[in-house]
Amino acid sequence: MHTALTIAGSDCSGGAGIQADLKTMSALGVFGMSVIVSVVAENTCRVISIEDISTSVISDQIDAVFEDIVPDAVKVGMLSSPECMECVAAKLAEYKPRHIVVDPVMYAKNGSPLMEEGSIGSLIRTVIPVSTVLTPNIPEAEKIADMEITTIDDMKRAAEKIASFGAHAVLVKGGHHIASPDDVLFDGNGFHIYPGTRINTKNTHGTGCTLSSAIASYLALGYSLDEAVGKAKEYVSGAIRNALELGKGNGPTDHFFMYREGHK
Repeated sequence: MHTALTIAGSDCSGGAGIQADLKTMSALGVFGMSVIVSVVAENTCRVISIEDISTSVISDQIDAVFEDIVPDAVKVGMLSSPECMECVAAKLAEYKPRHIVVDPVMYAKNGSPLMEEGSIGSLIRTVIPVSTVLTPNIPEAEKIADMEITTIDDMKRAAEKIASFGAHAVLVKGGHHIASPDDVLFDGNGFHIYPGTRINTKNTHGTGCTLSSAIASYLALGYSLDEAVGKAKEYVSGAIRNALELGKGNGPTDHFFMYREGHK
């Protein structure tokens, strides 16, 4: 059985964070494990409060996983503070998992901040250098690369700049911020473009979490990075096409759409 670990914040409404990651891993046939770094009280409309877990307990959780069931891949999501970033980065440097997919979560889908202001420097200094692949959306890539992104060429330049901070590869996600939802991967040698088709729905809560955990799952299953990104994008697109009409805001996607009759 292939295994994957998610290190991230929780989402009590079930559409993003740890919950979305574990659903994704399960749907793709990988045994998922989790290290919770923050407990987030949120729903499809808003983030109400965040309680960070102490770095000692974060460290203990990581030790508990690696001393017993060593993950084939690790996904890192929300890291709210520099102290949390330093703790997680140090532990990953200690255990050296083969695949580390980092989703630099800064905002919830509704725009609520999930990372402390002024933490970008810590992210660049501590987390990016240990990542196999970083998966920022355009607003996150703009902050990390300190540049405006409006075109595919801008996405390429941003990916190269972010890679220069130490990441082996960078996937800049187009999403709804440019004309077409294409993603750009810079693998350290060249670029791969993953065309997207726009899907008319507001129910996209947790798509970034889902994509990064899907990439980690496919890497754990033995796919190359290019293959893993392509298959993960296909999976997320299916989850969005079959998004669930739940909640009053940006509803969740359906992580298990492929097991339901009549899915699109």
